[in-house]
Amino acid sequence: MTETKQKNEWIEWGKAILIAIILAFLLRTFIFATSIVEGDSMDPTLQDGERVVFNKIVYLIDEPKRGDIVIIHRPEKNYVKRVIGLPGETIQIRNHKLYINNELHDQTFLSEDAKNHTGSFGPITIPEGRYFVMGDNRSISKDSRNGLGFITEDEIIGRSEFVFYPFNQMAKTR
Repeated sequence: MTETKQKNEWIEWGKAILIAIILAFLLRTFIFATSIVEGDSMDPTLQDGERVVFNKIVYLIDEPKRGDIVIIHRPEKNYVKRVIGLPGETIQIRNHKLYINNELHDQTFLSEDAKNHTGSFGPITIPEGRYFVMGDNRSISKDSRNGLGFITEDEIIGRSEFVFYPFNQMAKTR
C-alpha cells in the first residue's frame, strides 16, 4: 500500500468517526437522553436502578397524554412519574379508585397491592397548563398529591420510551 493511499484511508476513517461523534452528540442533546430510576415509586413498571431512554422532542410537537411516563425536571432532581390528569380535569380518589371527571378510570398498569393502597384524595381540578402525575407505587410515591404539586409542561423534559439497562429488563415503558 502506498503512503498516499494509507494517508487517505486514515482521513476517511477520521471523517467517519467525527461524523459519528457529531450525530451521537446531536441525538443525545436534542432528541434522546437517558435517566436512572431512583427509588421504588414507579414499581412495578420501573425498578430502582433501571436506566431508561427518554424522548426529548415528542412534547415539542405533541402534548403529554394520560398514561405517559414522563421525566420531570425540578431544580433539586428529576422525577419519573405517570401522567394521570390533564389540564381542566377533576381528579378524585375514593376507596382506592381513581375518578376523572366523576368517571371511574381503570388503571391496568398498577399492581393489585397498589390498587388497594391508593387511599383517598380530592376532588381537585387541575388548572389550565398543568398536569397531575403519580407514581405507580402509590403508597410511597412523592407526586402531585403530596409534594410535587401540579406539573407544568415546561417541567416535563421527555417521555420514557424503554428500559435499556439492565439488559434482561429491556422493554417499552408505555
